Amino acid sequence: MGALICCMSEQNEEKSLERNVEKKICEIRRNKFGQTKLKSIDTIVMMFPMFKERLKTLREMFQQYDEDSNGSIEPDELKTFLEDLELHLQENEIENIFQYCDIDGSKGIQFNEFIVLLCLIHVLTEPLSSDDAPKAELAQLGEVFDSILEIFLFFDKNGDGKLNKKDVMRTMNESNPKERSPAHITKNRFREMDWDKNGQVTFREFLFGFINWIGIDVDE
Repeated sequence: MGALICCMSEQNEEKSLERNVEKKICEIRRNKFGQTKLKSIDTIVMMFPMFKERLKTLREMFQQYDEDSNGSIEPDELKTFLEDLELHLQENEIENIFQYCDIDGSKGIQFNEFIVLLCLIHVLTEPLSSDDAPKAELAQLGEVFDSILEIFLFFDKNGDGKLNKKDVMRTMNESNPKERSPAHITKNRFREMDWDKNGQVTFREFLFGFINWIGIDVDE
């Protein structure tokens, strides 16, 4: 019974964090993004090489905080990283973030999940500004994270902070009829993002899928 209660508590905390992300994304949509410059899927694909090169620069930061060099960041290493960002969180908050970003349940945050973590931090916190690493490095990547968020909003047609299959198919097939994607490709893209197979894609799941799309490998 105790294990079940603990599991339910973790799920509730994860849902709470997810709602905060959705709320923040909707707020950003209202206050930051007006008419998007994105016109079609093709314009997004053309940006993939830029995303890959910029995000790969985070590998050195990841290795710095992967103190035991086992290819993943554990909770104590995450705590050190967050402290260096001057994000002073309670132990349970750090554990919640860790569980939320450990998308594949491997008990460690791998490089692609680390990028997801950083983008979520960018969305949820005030802009980072400092001459000290790692804050300075993340501040320089703010524009990249904003571009990824803009792509998510381009898919999020109804503006509720999450995607459904209709959102994705509409975006891929209606933004430019000349670039209409075959139905099986569109469905495969949605399945790749819908990590928990519940028919909806959260920003966290979108990030995880997007990082795979642009070709960043865990062990690269």
